[in-house]
Amino acid sequence: MAAAAPAQAETEAKAHGFRRKLVGKVTSDKMNKTVTVEVIRNALDPVYKKYVRQRERYKAHDETNQYKVGDRVEITEHRPISRDKRWLVTKLVARPVEE
Repeated sequence: MAAAAPAQAETEAKAHGFRRKLVGKVTSDKMNKTVTVEVIRNALDPVYKKYVRQRERYKAHDETNQYKVGDRVEITEHRPISRDKRWLVTKLVARPVEE
């Protein structure tokens, strides 16, 4: 019975299908169990054919309140957790150097 539980968890994870993953910088950690992550992309302008910076901010769930302002993190799509939260922080990519 115990061996069936991990196998079932794997099939449940695969059943969700494709979930987007984004990398961004934590801009706010003032909320409890929530961080604001800013994702910056360069997109080609359709008229002028130049790359323009696009900024988007997401509220992501941080269960242990371990991520701080300035951290680069990876976030993954998730079912709605609250009114604004639809993302989970999955891993820390880089932490800024402190002197």
